[in-house]
Amino acid sequence: MKFEWYLALRYFRGSRKGSGFLSFIKYMAIGGVAVGSAGLLIALSIVHGFKSTINDKIYGFAADITIEHWVDKPLERIDTLNTFLDRYPQITSRQIVTQGQVMIQTRDAVSGTLLKGISGDVDDYPVKKYVETGTFDLLNQNGGKPGIILGEKLAQQLNAEIGSVITVYTVDGIADGLRSPEIQQFELTGIYRVGMDQFDDLIAIVDRQHAQKLFGFPDRRGTSIELRIADKDQSFEFAQELKATLGFPYYPEPLVQTYQNIFEWVDLQESLIPVLISGMIIVAAFNLIGAVLMMVLERTRDIGVLKTLGTRARAVKQIFLMEGLLVSLIGLIIGISLSLLFWYLQSEFQIIPLSQENYYMSYAPVEPHLIDFVIVTIVTTILCTLASWLPAKVASRTDPVKVISFGK
Repeated sequence: MKFEWYLALRYFRGSRKGSGFLSFIKYMAIGGVAVGSAGLLIALSIVHGFKSTINDKIYGFAADITIEHWVDKPLERIDTLNTFLDRYPQITSRQIVTQGQVMIQTRDAVSGTLLKGISGDVDDYPVKKYVETGTFDLLNQNGGKPGIILGEKLAQQLNAEIGSVITVYTVDGIADGLRSPEIQQFELTGIYRVGMDQFDDLIAIVDRQHAQKLFGFPDRRGTSIELRIADKDQSFEFAQELKATLGFPYYPEPLVQTYQNIFEWVDLQESLIPVLISGMIIVAAFNLIGAVLMMVLERTRDIGVLKTLGTRARAVKQIFLMEGLLVSLIGLIIGISLSLLFWYLQSEFQIIPLSQENYYMSYAPVEPHLIDFVIVTIVTTILCTLASWLPAKVASRTDPVKVISFGK
């Protein structure tokens, strides 16, 4: 073992009598580094968990790109547009959609909602994986009524359960003696739960042929085409390409634009929280200056003896730099261990619950990233080493003649 490391380890253990206060200062410095690094790693893992959970919910439910009319009108010859999209290999799936505002009613309640008509024989429609009660079945049931899928909150508002008869009616404008609403009854076959009000509270899903009938659309007319692409990160760029190719009246809107407010909220959390929590590590690094300086003051006579025996100033400085490095490494090990322990407890027992209405999830998700551990370790080590540099330099400049005779 090198001479500098040997002395640094002996001084760090602090076995000398009367060094209790110095040990307390040292433990406080270690605790400061541990709390700061653990707090930052936990905050980063929660923010990453928030972002991934919300992204999974939105990307899992909504289409990557939706092609609509520029002025919110139905699209004519939508079958031709659908065929035209065959030329794009980036598109993995397409769905012609007919949707509009309707009134929806059960025996106990009535509510307004968005009725969405899709192809009833599609097996891989994203909503299917969110159905928690019943099944995703839009075809005719045993009673002759077609199936309908409701969001959990909408079903609760209507006091509806699987098998309930759902009456849907719509009218263009105000009903009068010459015009009556289109009405059709459905049977509730499935209730889905995404955990976001934008989906669970506002959308009812039926087979497209029934939506066409309710809204009075011919077969070749639709509201939009939903696209899913292979690379979701390129959805905005691909939407711009489609916009330039299709032209008026088609308006391809990417998912990141449709739910821009939610994505910006998540990005804001991800950018601000690490900056705020990093202050804990900076404070811990400044506390380390005091701890190492106390070590230097206690070892003043030892420094004098070492320099008298021929120890170079550089070696003395290295000894106390290593003291600060040991404090930071032990604090980091404790901090990383605490963050991993929190990850396990939160993943297994959900010790931090959340309001589903406000945060779109029932508990705080945790998603640690290896790069965060690497960055926090490097930054903390650098800060603590810099904080140790000043007291170490003071130690290296100590005059051996003065300190050996000190106290006589």
